[in-house]
Amino acid sequence: MEWGMQNRLAQLIQPDGHALFLPVDHGYFQGPTRKLEEPRKTIEPLLPYSDALFITRGVLRSSVSPNNAKPVILRVSGGASMVGKDLANEGIAASMEDAIRLNVAAVGISIFVGSDYEKESLLNLARLVDDGERYGIPVMAVTAVGKELGKRDARYLALSSRIAAELGATVVKTYWCEGFEKVVRGCPVPVVMAGGPQVDTELEVFEFVSDGMQKGAIGVNLGRNIWQNDFPVAMIKAIRAIVHGGASAQAALEIYEGEKAGVAAKP
Repeated sequence: MEWGMQNRLAQLIQPDGHALFLPVDHGYFQGPTRKLEEPRKTIEPLLPYSDALFITRGVLRSSVSPNNAKPVILRVSGGASMVGKDLANEGIAASMEDAIRLNVAAVGISIFVGSDYEKESLLNLARLVDDGERYGIPVMAVTAVGKELGKRDARYLALSSRIAAELGATVVKTYWCEGFEKVVRGCPVPVVMAGGPQVDTELEVFEFVSDGMQKGAIGVNLGRNIWQNDFPVAMIKAIRAIVHGGASAQAALEIYEGEKAGVAAKP
């Protein structure tokens, strides 16, 4: 691996081997998502506690200060929306040259294994890996499932993650699931956990993050479970304690409740 690629990865994956990525790219297919209507207001208080932003070029340019010192993972796939016929019908929506202009640490793309557009999304990944190798930019593959959340089981996610690694992805973002160790064991590149829709309780988030870390994930790429929470800073601090501090789910809940109480006590 060349120096530039190693250097970019070192920006993303911290010295402890773990990473907390903050995705705010949801608007590229969902529009003004709840609590992400004004991206700058959502992003700024959470930046100090994240290791990198996963973001589109439009929101990066409009809503993140160039003085931001956090690494960027640029969302480069798109072309479909939640109101369209099929979310899986994506293409590459940003060039590697633009990624270089934006000085990003990595690029990210969704793959849709098992969909009508499986081949197209996998070949998009392969082409992006070619460009990434040419310029020394890591590629994060996202094992997307579109609207078919029932696909989030270990067999499917292990298949999707392994295919992404086989095609050259540097990092794979996939969902936590029962039997998550099978997904990680079968994927020869680092795995970060996605969050998906917001769950019912904070403890549920802390439990799956803790379990996934114990089973081999290097970290998380959580968005809505953080910034759709009523106390997003408390939430990211608690998750950071699990990812980088090895805190248990219960300890993370105590951190969250303490931070939440501190916010509530402010006049």
